[in-house]
Amino acid sequence: MRIHEYAGFDAIGLRDLIKAGEVTAAEVEAVAREAIATADTELNGLALPPFDPALGHVADGPLAGVPFLIKDHGPVAEGVPFFLGSRALPGTLAQRDTDLMTRFRGAGLVTLGLTTVPEMVLSFSTESLRYGPTRNPWDRDRGVGGSSGGAAALVAAGAVPLAHASDGAGSIRIPASCCGLVGLKPSRGRVPCGPGMGEPMLGMAYEFGLTRTVRDAAHLLDAVHGPGIGDKYTAPPPTRRYAEELGVDPGSLRVAVTTETWSGARVDSEVAAATVQAGHMLERLGHAITFGRPELDWDDVLTSATAEGVAIASMVLRAPRRPDPDHLEAVSRQLLQVADAYTAMDLMNAFDAQNRVTRSVAAFLTGHDLLITPTLGRLPAPHGTLRYNDPGHTFATWLDSLFDYGPFTMVFNVSGHPAISLPLGQSENGLPIGVQLVASYGREDLLFQISSQLEQAMPWRRRTPAFFVGRS
Repeated sequence: MRIHEYAGFDAIGLRDLIKAGEVTAAEVEAVAREAIATADTELNGLALPPFDPALGHVADGPLAGVPFLIKDHGPVAEGVPFFLGSRALPGTLAQRDTDLMTRFRGAGLVTLGLTTVPEMVLSFSTESLRYGPTRNPWDRDRGVGGSSGGAAALVAAGAVPLAHASDGAGSIRIPASCCGLVGLKPSRGRVPCGPGMGEPMLGMAYEFGLTRTVRDAAHLLDAVHGPGIGDKYTAPPPTRRYAEELGVDPGSLRVAVTTETWSGARVDSEVAAATVQAGHMLERLGHAITFGRPELDWDDVLTSATAEGVAIASMVLRAPRRPDPDHLEAVSRQLLQVADAYTAMDLMNAFDAQNRVTRSVAAFLTGHDLLITPTLGRLPAPHGTLRYNDPGHTFATWLDSLFDYGPFTMVFNVSGHPAISLPLGQSENGLPIGVQLVASYGREDLLFQISSQLEQAMPWRRRTPAFFVGRS
């Protein structure tokens, strides 16, 4: 198998080739290593050199032999160091697998490396001082989003067909939008978060992955969903496998479309147009389209986001040794100060704000089956647009800057509803544009049905950055 041939397959395509005996898992791993090394040289998506050997896995799992990467966002895999993208963290070895990593291994995924993130996974751009900028395979002068930026760059380039990602404010969906990928943020409690955490980031952070196709996302969720032992709560179980939802007619749905932000942030005209176009396509497919959105107080979203930031900082503050502030970037230093001063009453206020946002979104979705929004408010930003190391920022002004760029995703981290970004648009200069679909709690099945419809009606499979085209 040649590298450009390998890059053209999604995960299920590679799995099927291996099962049919047309190629061996060892051959796929060898070409994947070559592809990862080539892509990383140009895109800077790896936090460490590739793992050699690959992390152990079950040889006959449902995704057996498929190359995979994990994210540098905290302890994930036993024996693998994590840095949170920071020069201040020396690389602490994870003492055990997370429940999710155990399921990745059980699925047969061949884990070959660790991907880059912004410091403290707190930015929608992946350009930490530790790693430098991760570059977008569509345009090397632009960013890949964040925080799952390294994962997005390497999946979009074709180095791997899918990769682990997590989402605390949009960190799966925004890199998906920037890089032309499928990015699902599952419902709260759908994917296990233990054993080290009971409720990650106060219930506002979610684990899953980035893929190039809807079917890969469905098969991956089939492999990893369901409660872990002792999980605080779990989403309602699906009635059948998510892969069986692909191609299922969802009937005529009530779909609300909005391009208006809750914060008042500006939305790029091409981004807005791509979102409206997706709505019109759904209308042609037989769905009832209206324009509208949940009514909520943006200050409640900011209050929730601050609490989530404090939860991230608490992991650092409770560590046996605090990091050297001189090795932290400016916003990280500001966040640690906010966390030091944060009170129990502040936390209770944040829970109240989260409750209000959650109930507002849920009430809206009793009258609508889907909500369609842009994923990002803008096109993928040039490097340096988001200035995490700007000493002029307070943490509050940082959040304002962050959500001015990405104003649509955090609401659904707060509310817990499933949301998916699909690469349904493209700008005049060839940059990908993601459109976000949101469903009622626990309705990933509906998201897969409608995403499958849109993938057929507005196909993006052949719209790639052609990173490996012409390479032997």
